[in-house]
Amino acid sequence: MNNKILIIEDDERLTQLIVTYLSRFNYQVFSHNRGDTAENAINQILPDLLILDVMLPGKSGFDICRDIRANYHGLILIMTANDDSIDEILGLEIGADDYLAKPVEPRLLLARVRALLRRNDNAPTERIDLNKTDTSLNEPDQSVTFGHLVINPSNRTTTLNHQLLDLTTSEFDLLYLFANSHGKILSRDHIFNQMRGIDFDGTDRSIDAKVSRLRRKLLDDPDDPQYIKTVRGKGYLFCPDGELD
Repeated sequence: MNNKILIIEDDERLTQLIVTYLSRFNYQVFSHNRGDTAENAINQILPDLLILDVMLPGKSGFDICRDIRANYHGLILIMTANDDSIDEILGLEIGADDYLAKPVEPRLLLARVRALLRRNDNAPTERIDLNKTDTSLNEPDQSVTFGHLVINPSNRTTTLNHQLLDLTTSEFDLLYLFANSHGKILSRDHIFNQMRGIDFDGTDRSIDAKVSRLRRKLLDDPDDPQYIKTVRGKGYLFCPDGELD
């Protein structure tokens, strides 16, 4: 079945442009034009990807993202006319998977959509239950262990001090990328290409925002991080506090 995409945008002309363009590439594309009734539309359509404008009548896109993130299992791409980095970081901090500034260039939007859906192909259909105990995490052939941090690619779960972490799809992908390259500096260009399948344009801050979110979930001190270190002018270095088992 073709992926379902729901666009929540009150600009009728832009909505029609996006619907027409993405439909040419065999996506099932739906639209909705209000923020205060968006959650009902999301629950009815159950899209694989939600394209969410920030400035909407009735309720902002940021508020929608924050309210649905715990129960909505799909991807969220936020669009906003405000190109300020504060908007970008705020959007990603509350659970968005990607960010795109208006005006929207159709081919760039398509590239982002394809990269997000491709990255999500192997993701679980349900979000992590924080109260669930999964004994498979102890199987050494499935998990990668750094001290008290355990990353399991088979069921895409991560535990820290025996507590299951609630990571989004993109957060897990980034952490697993770091884990597979521990001890090596990864440039933003390399991370961007691996995560999205497109080249880094030098201005996108989404990787930095995801690193910030990961640090917080790993209980990493932002002023003196132990897991994910910033190497000025070069990128990031995953240097976990513990030996690889």
